[in-house]
Amino acid sequence: MTSSIASDPDAIEAERLRVLRSFDILDTDPEQAFNDVMLLAARICDAPIGMVSLAVGDRQWFKAREGVDVPEIGPASAFSRYAMRQPGVTLVRDASLDPLFADHPLVVGKSGFRFYAGAPLIDDQGLALGALCVIDTRPRPQGLNEIQLMTMDVLARQVMALLERRRALRERRRSDEAATAAVEAARLVTEKLAESDARFQAIADSMPQMVWSSRPDGHHDYYNARWYTFTGAAEGSALGDAWGEMIHPEDQERARTAWRASLSTGEPYEVEYRLLHHTGSYAWTLSRAMPIRDASGTVTRWFGTGTDIDEMKRLEQAKALLSQELSHRIKNIFAVISALLALSARQYPEAKAFAAAARTRISALARAHEFVRPHTESSRPSLDGTTLHAFLRDLFLPYDEEGGSPRVIISGDDADFDDQAATPVALLFHELATNAAKYGGLSVPDGRVALTTLQDGDRYVMTWRERGGPPANGMPQGAGFGTSLLALSIEGQLGGSLKQTWAREGLEVVADIPATALTPRRAAHQLP
Repeated sequence: MTSSIASDPDAIEAERLRVLRSFDILDTDPEQAFNDVMLLAARICDAPIGMVSLAVGDRQWFKAREGVDVPEIGPASAFSRYAMRQPGVTLVRDASLDPLFADHPLVVGKSGFRFYAGAPLIDDQGLALGALCVIDTRPRPQGLNEIQLMTMDVLARQVMALLERRRALRERRRSDEAATAAVEAARLVTEKLAESDARFQAIADSMPQMVWSSRPDGHHDYYNARWYTFTGAAEGSALGDAWGEMIHPEDQERARTAWRASLSTGEPYEVEYRLLHHTGSYAWTLSRAMPIRDASGTVTRWFGTGTDIDEMKRLEQAKALLSQELSHRIKNIFAVISALLALSARQYPEAKAFAAAARTRISALARAHEFVRPHTESSRPSLDGTTLHAFLRDLFLPYDEEGGSPRVIISGDDADFDDQAATPVALLFHELATNAAKYGGLSVPDGRVALTTLQDGDRYVMTWRERGGPPANGMPQGAGFGTSLLALSIEGQLGGSLKQTWAREGLEVVADIPATALTPRRAAHQLP
């Protein structure tokens, strides 16, 4: 741009509009070439939203888009305008913390934009026309890695090459006199595209992930160098359907079934399986693929990646084994204590009644421990036919009086109960009952706890009130492990909210959760 235009905002906007019109691009239908570039950028950057955005006056129009429903935003998006003024790839790691974007409608509204990365679309005169951008609804403090940044930069130039090709073709159609010039322009654009393709190949081969692509019928026709290095297969040997033979025999049917389902429905493909490693052993990998669609919605290609997760799997297995071992030892402790009480009762008959009561409480604690300890899918206790109230009464048995009178009084609306909800609910009330027995309403003979449950529309509210215990001295200083455990159970696992009030009469805790959180599997089966 000339210096006079560069210093005049109105002149810049007029020149930008002129250049965009020269491409014959504005308000045109989606095109596969632009969609492919945008989807590839979003895929490599692992972002759910992608756009090829062009600045048209006070609006931002999308030539290609993924993850957004509207074809344009007006007035123009502050994100893209900001990226157009910056050299290289612009990163906004957490828009809610950035003073430039914290109040933006796309950040505070239902869109919930948090992370933004945009590469400006610069023409050969240095004029910014828009941006190739990827967006995420979660913040990314780490931004993008070097390969992803390079990809964004290369693909932004690819978009400009596509725009240049459109203009060249338009000029060739409109003017026979300019035929020679149009052909030359097309040749130059082709060279640029070939150069971009070569750069993409270099990027794909340098990525730490395995990259592959498939035709719409599922025929695999491309693997990057990382795939061949990982598997040790000869180049070209796994094209077509031969990839399935590289998977562990126990995982083949599951992987193929998931792939056939994705091909049939067009839904994203994601499955974990053990893939043959060049050492001759099998290694766990996470395979994902996304469909590329044309303007009519028809799938034209699949792009996929394979990620080596073998080390993560090994760590998970080691962690699960350790948790199971610790839980097994705790369970043995309950059994040993119960056996010692039985032995003592035989030696001291006068203590027989005390020993029997103590063994009953220990057995109840052992049953409660079954629900709060770590489980595998095979070891998880079943709750078939058990309601929430019945489950809770069993959980509170250790705190009942010797005559069997309950000290935790449960009332209100009962609810069906699901195995998957047992652990977070058990963690919550086991922690509350333990603390009440130490410091609160269950720590003195006359203390009591009232637990009230209420079904309120699509919410289920559980209220815990301690009475008759030592006077409460207000909220404890600092949040200990127990407080974090309560929040994890209700907010993290059940998707609800937790409110604690340290009244002088005793602690009050209100847990407000979605009613479907108690029966997640049953609710899932009811979905269309």
